[in-house]
Amino acid sequence: MEEEIKAEFLKIGFTLQDEEEILKKFSSLPISSQAGRQLDEPVVKDEDMDGFLGQLQNEQVEAVVKKEPGLHMYSCKDVDMILDAEDEDMKEVIVGTPPPTKSEIYSDVYDSVPPKSSRNIYSSERKSKETPFGKRSNTFVVKFNMDNLPMTETVNGKHDHENLEDDIIKRNQPHNSCSLVVQKSGPEPGCRFMYDRTEDRFNALENRIKRHTDALVASGLFEEPMDPSVASQRSIFAVGMICCDGEGHLNDKSILLQSSVEHSGGQRVRLELNKLSHFSFFPGQVVGVKGHNPSGHCLIASELVDFVPPSLVADTNLPPAKKQALDEEIQATNGSCTPTETSVIIAAGPFTTTDNLLFEPLNELLKYATRKWPQLLILLGPFIDSEHPQIKKGMVDLSFDELFQSEILRMVQDYLAYMGSNARVVLIPSIRDANHDFVFPQPPFDIDSLDLKHQIACITNPGIFDADEVKIGCCTVDILKHLSGEEMSRHPMDGTPSDRLSRLATHILNQRNFYPLYPPAEGVPLDSSLAPEALQIASVPDLLILPSDIKYFVKVLSLPGTTEGEEKTKKCVCINPGRLAKGEGGGTFAELKYQGTLDKMNATIIAI
Repeated sequence: MEEEIKAEFLKIGFTLQDEEEILKKFSSLPISSQAGRQLDEPVVKDEDMDGFLGQLQNEQVEAVVKKEPGLHMYSCKDVDMILDAEDEDMKEVIVGTPPPTKSEIYSDVYDSVPPKSSRNIYSSERKSKETPFGKRSNTFVVKFNMDNLPMTETVNGKHDHENLEDDIIKRNQPHNSCSLVVQKSGPEPGCRFMYDRTEDRFNALENRIKRHTDALVASGLFEEPMDPSVASQRSIFAVGMICCDGEGHLNDKSILLQSSVEHSGGQRVRLELNKLSHFSFFPGQVVGVKGHNPSGHCLIASELVDFVPPSLVADTNLPPAKKQALDEEIQATNGSCTPTETSVIIAAGPFTTTDNLLFEPLNELLKYATRKWPQLLILLGPFIDSEHPQIKKGMVDLSFDELFQSEILRMVQDYLAYMGSNARVVLIPSIRDANHDFVFPQPPFDIDSLDLKHQIACITNPGIFDADEVKIGCCTVDILKHLSGEEMSRHPMDGTPSDRLSRLATHILNQRNFYPLYPPAEGVPLDSSLAPEALQIASVPDLLILPSDIKYFVKVLSLPGTTEGEEKTKKCVCINPGRLAKGEGGGTFAELKYQGTLDKMNATIIAI
């Protein structure tokens, strides 16, 4: 046998350097002339054998799995993963201790899954190129934790810190999948955009004012609005949009209130704020104001109404069919006595560092997810970041679509192939994605050609979807940063602490709009004619995801409101997971376990 193997190598032009060791290893395996095609040099060395044997083993496993789809074949990588499991858990649980000597926190447990695309010129450099991200010392450090779940037991009654099961066995055990229901209110892939007219922009603003007016009047707490530009000695109630008198930043001398065409013909009047102890304004904000206008030139505000009662928004904004569907959904939710736990990992782009296009942070995140087994993985753009130095300079050999397919979608499909049919991934685009439409609202990605498209949900930007019993809203435009640069506020004089990040996030829910700022910030391609309802928030979500360059946070937002004398308070968890990659280093992501209510929730911000 050994002589035959040696002769076969010589026949195809290869010589054996460590002849005895190489022939000993080959004598126990079936071999063909294809062996030599995997080698780059005409000399076969003993150190090349491990890689070749591993590849041959993977090919054999793949051939068997194709014949029997439900079968899992163990390999040496499975054994390595099991042996390393204890050390990996120590790295994750013990935070702040000196880092271990190993360079990676998790084994690449899904490397054994055959890649979906063979054309991947950037990923081929991963094993040989040293990068600043790869040399980082502290990995998966908990930066923030909000824990309302029992510390000793999970929903299934198992201890959180008991020994890990064999992950390969666990992968083949049935586990609950996450049902996704996407609200189809945004633009569709391939739609025409940037055809909006001045009339479209005017109508969009007018409809926002009208919706707020109807909701406030329907609450029974406020009278029918009047024209604030008309001189009157008595107190009146008016609803309008905050505007700035000029091109500069909003201040107490330049603030105007523009009422609706119905009540004032769209006239503007200056607001006097001296009688207000505290307020927070920004251009485009729709508010209710109580006050009087003795001269006809200035409305002296005595009370500010900057919210809409949560229970009224859906009733006043939705058509009858959607209203009935929402009522049925609420009844179904209230009738559920044992809410299920929904586990989610949330990460926002960029997904690669600025010094390369290796997408190492995304690769590390998926490794982490294979250990945590979330029901849902939410990835928010940008994926192919138009602000990346190599993208801006045109230093890419592939088209943006090809890069997205060969890097992002390939990794996601490999992750899903490893996790099994119950895993779900949600992809939300960004206006910074070089491979997607530069418009806001933004249509979803078109991935109809993917093999595992039934496990990937692509939604609009912004978008709302239901994951089991959890309503999730998300927007990848950095509205928090934009509001932060335009807001004008006055704090209470009694020394009550003010949380600015919570206040900015609450504005979005109070306005029932994912992007209430108008005019929009520079660089935001707002199209008022393209599915204007896509920006609306019909009902307050349980979870609001707002990726931002501002520091990561997890906030519980309370929306006060009163309906017919009965207090109605709606709470929402707002998460800014931060950016997965920052410069040449790693950023942060969020991990969430939600069991029906805020009282049974765990939210963690983790530095990758």
